[in-house]
Amino acid sequence: MASTSTLLMKTIFLVLIFVSFAISPATSTAPEDCGSESTNPCVNKAKALPLKVIAIVAILIASMIGVGAPLFSRNVPFLQPDGNIFTIVKCFASGIILGTGFMHVLPDSFEMLSSPCLKENPWHKFPFSGFLAMLSGLITLVIDSMATSIYTSKNAVGIVPHGHDHGPGNGVTLPTKDEDSGKAQLLRYRVIAMVLELGIIVHSVVIGLSLGATSDTCAIKGLIAALCFHQMFEGMGLGGCILQAEYTNLKKFLMAFFFAITTPFGIALGIALSTIYRDNSPSALITVGLLNACSAGLLIYMALVDLLAAEFMGPKLQGSVKMQIKCFIAALLGCGGMSIIAKWA
Repeated sequence: MASTSTLLMKTIFLVLIFVSFAISPATSTAPEDCGSESTNPCVNKAKALPLKVIAIVAILIASMIGVGAPLFSRNVPFLQPDGNIFTIVKCFASGIILGTGFMHVLPDSFEMLSSPCLKENPWHKFPFSGFLAMLSGLITLVIDSMATSIYTSKNAVGIVPHGHDHGPGNGVTLPTKDEDSGKAQLLRYRVIAMVLELGIIVHSVVIGLSLGATSDTCAIKGLIAALCFHQMFEGMGLGGCILQAEYTNLKKFLMAFFFAITTPFGIALGIALSTIYRDNSPSALITVGLLNACSAGLLIYMALVDLLAAEFMGPKLQGSVKMQIKCFIAALLGCGGMSIIAKWA
């Protein structure tokens, strides 16, 4: 069922891409400076290419470290998944994801869909970014809820009698409340990991595409450091969810691998399309703006509801006010870090 929900979300994003490309020619004023090369003195294609190659390597390594660190934490005693330090780090990473949604993705969407390169009506008459982010959050809620419900029912353990004797040694296995609760929690972790990975991957491809398409060397230099930090700690949040989902080693590797390569893939795609892709062209503004709005709603929902709220309302933090304060500070630091990085990326 998790794969079904992932397929549905991918279909939604693909539909948005096709719709945006179809409507963009009719919804833009297309001034002369829209879609044309910038006069910025920092724009230099020859110097930008080596920086983009460096960005691909640096971001790939940072992403692999970030998503891989939690997966190997079982071998480190003080980083066990049920330990306090792991919980604090996970709250910090959740704050990173929340900050990404509010401080990076959503503002970018508002900026793109209110560009003067787009037609006054309808883009400047209606807040499409906020509307789509809200809709995306609600759709994520529906998918999250339905996937959990159906996934749980399909994996429910029945009572299988092994004999006709009604005595205490009749061989009937009765699931205990603790076992049922543990399995339900595991299923939640798996749904959370799948939906969160989808949102992060879409967002990562978009930011990679933007970096790969630009020839502004001044912007690229700042983006490399900012995105390395961003991808590393966002990867830690995703890696923690993958670890708690207790997937097979192969599935863990595949999920980590796809996260690590998405931003480098986006950069490579941006380089390949740099001759036809322009950041301020109507098609690019609408496509990336719509995707950013949808991604923002998904990330904000996942960070607040499935990560932070689930952690703070869980028995571990509810049993310790001191741990709640530590985790709140960690989440605040994560949000604060992404807010500072918003100055450059």
